[in-house]
Amino acid sequence: MIGCGIATFHLGGYAEEPRTKVVALAGLDTQRCKDLATKYDIPKVYGDYLELLDNEEVDIVSVGVPNNLHLPVAMAAIERGKHVLMEKPLALNAAEGEQMVRAAAQKGVILAIAFNRRSRSDMQVLKQVIDEGGLGEIYYAKAFWVRRAGIPGMGTWFTTKEMSGGGPLIDVGVHVLDMALWLMGNPQVTTVSASTYNKIGTQGKGQWVGNRFGHTAKAFEVEDFATAFLRTDRGATLHLEASWAGYTGHTDEFGVSLMGDKGGAELHVKDYNSVGTLKLFSEQGGAQVDTVPRLPQKEVWAGHAEIIHTLVDAILEGKPMSPSGLEGLDRTRLIDEIYRSASERREITIEGSAAELAGVEDTMGGDD
Repeated sequence: MIGCGIATFHLGGYAEEPRTKVVALAGLDTQRCKDLATKYDIPKVYGDYLELLDNEEVDIVSVGVPNNLHLPVAMAAIERGKHVLMEKPLALNAAEGEQMVRAAAQKGVILAIAFNRRSRSDMQVLKQVIDEGGLGEIYYAKAFWVRRAGIPGMGTWFTTKEMSGGGPLIDVGVHVLDMALWLMGNPQVTTVSASTYNKIGTQGKGQWVGNRFGHTAKAFEVEDFATAFLRTDRGATLHLEASWAGYTGHTDEFGVSLMGDKGGAELHVKDYNSVGTLKLFSEQGGAQVDTVPRLPQKEVWAGHAEIIHTLVDAILEGKPMSPSGLEGLDRTRLIDEIYRSASERREITIEGSAAELAGVEDTMGGDD
């Protein structure tokens, strides 16, 4: 594991996979890394991630560092023949993501991305309902992650454009963008029209309660709210909202709503709850019916555990990897175009796929 901030989620996930053993950590916060090494019985701690990558025991590298470091860390790992599990977003921008995807393909290693929200119980149930035809043709979706006050680390790398690449859109919006597109069968987005705003953070307000990521006096450089309207090649549309702060009734809430010609669904998560979050809408006997599935409670690292299990299957058994680096590139490319649409105040047309962009085989598995 390189980076000891979000490492707890990865380490909890690896602890659930008996075919793996974490052998080393690397990070600049050496005390935090040492504490994690003690907790998870990890034998080696490095201050320099390159020393970790030179460790021949290492087969998989999990990367949880600031966005601007994703490219150099991933490329160094790939060059040494390591499989890589990257925290979201895949990269600072699509150009960097292309390099990573192309390099992994050329080296013959697997590049995966931690879109862990897919593994939630409510998402898994909803995906199965969709795959079984329960919603029919999905023609409209809404995805949102909205906070009343949730700017992570005012004045830290999170709010520094050069280091983060953006604000809530690239931070939490990428999760719900992936959730919606995955549920919809990975359609290709053809047009984007978007707007971004920085009305709260620039006032020095909206910091996450508890100040969990610290703060500095540095200027707030990114958006605190983004909204976009996306059209797909199948005619379906997606409305996206991502916010760190705003005067709203939401606390810290995310979800996806879907409308199909045979049924509908609303997945709404408040303050990271995992029970009672999914509603399905249908008809029975000519009457309108609302269904609330019973969902099991999962550990906070369960999503990472399932991705790690899939990654190990892909390495040892040759099974397909999803969420893949290519899917991460697709989402990163869309985020680039959303920011461009907002900056130029116009609709953007998107041509070609992420696979064509990177010059690799399309393995996203979109529905016909």
